[in-house]
Amino acid sequence: MPSASPELISPRSPRVSAARRLARRNFRGKERLFLAEGPQAVREAAAHRADGQATLVELFATVEAAERYADVVAEARSAGARVHLAAEQVIEDVSTTVTPQGLVGICRFLDAPFAQILAARPRLVAVLAHVRDPGNAGTVLRCADAAGADAVVLTDASVDLYNPKAVRASVGSLFHLPVAVGVPVEQAVAGLRDAGVRILAADGAGDDDLDDELDRGAMGGPTAWVFGNEAWGLPVETRELADAVVRVPIHGKAESLNLATAAAVCLYASARAQRASGGCRSVTDS
Repeated sequence: MPSASPELISPRSPRVSAARRLARRNFRGKERLFLAEGPQAVREAAAHRADGQATLVELFATVEAAERYADVVAEARSAGARVHLAAEQVIEDVSTTVTPQGLVGICRFLDAPFAQILAARPRLVAVLAHVRDPGNAGTVLRCADAAGADAVVLTDASVDLYNPKAVRASVGSLFHLPVAVGVPVEQAVAGLRDAGVRILAADGAGDDDLDDELDRGAMGGPTAWVFGNEAWGLPVETRELADAVVRVPIHGKAESLNLATAAAVCLYASARAQRASGGCRSVTDS
């Protein structure tokens, strides 16, 4: 059972100050560490290993959270993480959320080399090109994980994978599949194409309709979906790199779909086509 007295009580202590600085991108990059908050993210981090090392290296927990999530704290200790019982004020100071859940982990960077992703001969990949909103990036990563994608690639013009909002929005999926970061979009497309992957750019103004692609059986092979910035979509030069520019059909009166919703539809369409034993019907049929 945890002690009734927290060992870290001052937000000004060096250990707490170092953790707090991980909310800033330049410090995360220097230390190659990031924050993961809440029981789900900490549990996933404790179970994750990369290059023979445990990903979770440190955990801050309030006494109440350590009691409530005793199994998570035990998993963190089993993974070799240093566990600190902290005052609520300390957790509030380190946390980047409005209502902290009492657990904040410090994790090692876990992005994978792009060459490693290509060597695994992926069948379904999400490429985030020029995606700047961390919530969108994390949610697309979660959708890719749920659809059974093999990897996610963030181009060099996209948001930081380890932005606290992106980590939270991934709801633990960050720890489930390989993610490459900082890859120029031209390099990403060329590498995936050389690996036998068809490149589809998702764009509301695309010439090809997702229903038509599915109904003619064109999506059963290895596929990479390129998703762009929600506000202005994909640049012309990026769309021109793709084998096809595909739109999700709008059958109702909605003007458009947001990025994460469109990504979920596209990724699940590919997942269904790749798993189908015969032909495939439209995923948007009622």
